[in-house]
This record gives sequence, C-alpha cells and structure tokens, in this order.
Amino acid sequence: MEGKESGLAAMAKCYQRFDPAAYLQYNYTPPRADFERKDSIVPWKLACLHRAFTEGDVHGKLLVDIGSGPTLYQVLSGCEIFSQVVLTDFLEVNRQALRRWLQDENGCGLDWTPYLQHVCKLEGRRPTAWTEKAAKLRKVITDVLPVDVHRPHPLDPEALPPSGADCLVSCFCLESVSPDLATFTKALGHIQKLLRPGGHLMLIGALGESYYFGGPGVKIPVVPLNEAQVCSSLKESGFTLIRLEVYTLPDDMRVGVDDVTGVFFAKARKESD
Repeated sequence: MEGKESGLAAMAKCYQRFDPAAYLQYNYTPPRADFERKDSIVPWKLACLHRAFTEGDVHGKLLVDIGSGPTLYQVLSGCEIFSQVVLTDFLEVNRQALRRWLQDENGCGLDWTPYLQHVCKLEGRRPTAWTEKAAKLRKVITDVLPVDVHRPHPLDPEALPPSGADCLVSCFCLESVSPDLATFTKALGHIQKLLRPGGHLMLIGALGESYYFGGPGVKIPVVPLNEAQVCSSLKESGFTLIRLEVYTLPDDMRVGVDDVTGVFFAKARKESD
C-alpha cells in the first residue's frame, strides 16, 4: 500500500508543472488535428464520439466528463443529447482554461472553432452553425469541478444527484494518472460509482504509451495498456462493453511528444444492480 501511495504522490508531483497551452499545441494542432485528413487522430476521435452519442441508446439529463484537461472536444457531441454537462479536472490550471472559454475570455489555450465546425458537419449541419453549437455548449455546461479518480468518491458528494450521472466521458485521463494497471482498474471502479445503473461510459485512451510530455521538459509516466487489458479492466469494474475501436498511429503522427502507438475508444454500459 505504501508503494502505491508513493506512486500516486509521484504522479501528482509530475502534474504540478503541467502546461495546458503546450499540451494543446502538442496534441490538438496538425498533424494530429488535421480536419482535411481522415487518418488524423482528432477527427477519428470526434467520429467515434459522434457515432456513440447518436445511436439512440444514450439518453438522460446529466453528462459528466472525467479529467477534462484543458480540452472541450469530448463533449461537443454529447452537449446535443444532455441538457446538463459537468466538466472536471484535478488541476486548477486546466479548470481555469476551461472557465476562460466558457466566459468567452482570451487565454483558453486553443481556438476550438475548427472542432465545432467539424462536429457540425458530422451532424449534417452547415459549418457556420458552429456559433450556435458554441452558444449551446456554454449554456449546458453548468460547472467545472475538481476531481480525483484515486479517491473512492472522486467528486464532492453534493456535485451529482443521488442517482448518479446518466453518462460519463473520459479521455486520456485514467492511464495517465495511474502508476500501474491495478491502480488504473481501481480508478475505473471509482468513476463507475458516479454513474447510474444502466448509464453509459465513453472511454478514450492511449495504447502502448509509457510517457507523454505535459509541457517543455515535463515527462509524465503512463500505464502502457493493450486492448485485452482495457476490456478486462472494464469488466472487472462493472461495465459491459458495447464496442471497442482502435486507431493505429501513422508514422507522421508520432511527433516526439509521447511514445503512443494507438488509441482506443470504448463504449460501455454500467451493469444494472
């Protein structure tokens, strides 16, 4: 237990130097966010999320994003389904970046316009509808809260209704804050408690990644996962897997800011009590 606690403390220390602007530049600009390319990472993730949210089986009022970081792309499809969206992150610098966008202030770190336009296209709307989507997103996001996935109750008990959230989304969070596979699986079990029985989880994460840079010289360790481990951890944490999709990075997407080999998208449902 002491070793695991010291591992978590070391992870937390790594994140004290996290630079949201640098992280966004590394991962959310071309080539990884090239909307003219079908094999670019970000359009693939957005397509997975769009499909998962629009298949007709996901519904309810409350969507919670676990470990938002300084990003918004992961709720651009869900905001059309849910009337209330809550963003969360462990780091105050990331929560500040999100609040700046919500308040339409400078300094959020990235222009999300191309993302909004791309998701509008996926929805069959004209790209110019992005302003309507941005306005809707600012309306339905009701809070930006602290979260700690390593606590048995990751959010303040008053943050959610007693029944739990209707849907969770979490992208590149659990594997990048856990020192080993057992801790990753335990964290998955912790966030499962935030979800109502029968509610859905949309989980995106890295495959085969042992580190990434969270800023210049800020090397953060990651649990290297494979597909079988993701499926096993979901099952162990009380989820039924609906679909697992895998993206393999082309060579020119390997830009030196991590050693990731692929990305997974999992759509799962919490088993009913």
